Amino acid sequence: MAMATATRPMFEGATAALSVRPRPDFVETPAVRDLTKRALAYLAAGFPVHFRGAAGTGKTTLALHVAAQLGRPVMLIAGDEEFATSDLIGGQYGYRYRKVIDQFIHSVLKYEEDATQRWVDHRLTTACREGFTLVYDEFTRSRPEANNVLLGVLEEQLLILPTTSRDDAIVKVHPDFRAIFTSNPQEYAGVHEAQDALSDRLVTMDLDFYDRETEIAITTAQSGLPSEGATRIVDLVRDFRASGEYDQTPTLRSCIMIAKVTAMQGLRPSAQDAQFVCICLDVLESKTAFTSKARERRPQQRKMLLSLIEHHCGG
Repeated sequence: MAMATATRPMFEGATAALSVRPRPDFVETPAVRDLTKRALAYLAAGFPVHFRGAAGTGKTTLALHVAAQLGRPVMLIAGDEEFATSDLIGGQYGYRYRKVIDQFIHSVLKYEEDATQRWVDHRLTTACREGFTLVYDEFTRSRPEANNVLLGVLEEQLLILPTTSRDDAIVKVHPDFRAIFTSNPQEYAGVHEAQDALSDRLVTMDLDFYDRETEIAITTAQSGLPSEGATRIVDLVRDFRASGEYDQTPTLRSCIMIAKVTAMQGLRPSAQDAQFVCICLDVLESKTAFTSKARERRPQQRKMLLSLIEHHCGG
């Protein structure tokens, strides 16, 4: 990813929280600082933030970076088609047994035994109880009915649990609890449209591809390639992105892939280096769908890519 945060588990188990802190090599250009500052302002006011954008725009990494600024443990959830509400809040798992033997009077034996169902918290419940930061990555991959439990959490600051214990049926959300969501509106497979009631409770920030300077800075930091070489690769990928000759948009990840392999192999980002050219073609030609119609476009696409490589890396 363009940006990264270091994480480590605070404790083991299904509800393990993460201690998240910004990495020393985190790239923070004016564009990134502006996004972070705005998101933190919304969270400070008590509003959950939703980063929405296409693949490769840095949604998850930005969410973790913003979470790190809050200084609280993080509960990370990845949306899943198979999720039910119980996967977020927990449920009744197993039994707790109690046995009492009373021999206060030596000649009289009183014996009592009962069993109660045992409630186990999952990530959302733990975050609400403890005041952790919830990062719900790709939340629209979960079915809307699974996410309905979030409505009361985000609005009334109450989490209602389906437990038989009256004492534990309602969890009052900790005042330090914050929530950050991410989603990709361009995905169509396995993605659900978020219900209006939930979307209305979120401050949605749409993320697009970063400006040229930011992409160069991130590619340089993540690959170890000198800035001059990273600039050539970023300009190549950006021009390919602008061409529209692909089925899957070439993102910043493409820049990092090409630059990192180039640096690790000790290559020059030059059109005269056959191995470098092959790396560019391997990464970028794959952005065309593998169908008979798409394969017909491959010769034309390769010709265009070779022309872009020569243009940006010919010197």
